[in-house]
Amino acid sequence: MFCPSCGAQIQDGSAFCPGCGAMIPAGSAAVQTGPPGPSAAAPAVFAAAGYPVAPAMDYATWANRAIGYLVDAVLVGVVVAVLYLVLGGLLASLAGSVSQDAGVTMCCVSLLLFPLATLLVGLYNRVYLVSQRGYSIGQGLVKVKVVDANGQLLTQGTALIRLLVQAGMGLLPFLPLLDLLWPLWDERRQTLHDKAVGCYVINNPQGA
Repeated sequence: MFCPSCGAQIQDGSAFCPGCGAMIPAGSAAVQTGPPGPSAAAPAVFAAAGYPVAPAMDYATWANRAIGYLVDAVLVGVVVAVLYLVLGGLLASLAGSVSQDAGVTMCCVSLLLFPLATLLVGLYNRVYLVSQRGYSIGQGLVKVKVVDANGQLLTQGTALIRLLVQAGMGLLPFLPLLDLLWPLWDERRQTLHDKAVGCYVINNPQGA
């Protein structure tokens, strides 16, 4: 028979899979006589049997996740610079000779540039791209992919909630840093915003 979680061949009556370590429910109908297909619902099998759900996936390393995050952050920085130049030139032309008022206005506007750029970049990079192909620009460079517990791509709604949770944590001191570091000690290498929507970041060597 075969493990309903990873598809490895195991001996009849085995209590645990030697490949992934998953517990095999005794007499479960999900223990098949052939290897499961790509859409095998192993998490649902274990949940129904009363066992904790722990998807067996090739979780991405923290280093790769951090590099992908930094690349995406650079994109946000580029948009911030563009917005600063555009809005700065516009305000300067409107203010005319009242340079002091222009400076105060630009200072106030600058405070909104980073969250605005994060939202603009995030809607395309972290919502649209992730829901369509599974990874942002930065994640694509390090060949990792965002999936749900069944290994499927996130919906746009789920990807949007994930982005908003991450952005919301940015309003509290040190929480973004804690979120970034969380995969270092998490057994499934999830960040806090991953846990909020039940998604995982896995290796994606094919880049597709």
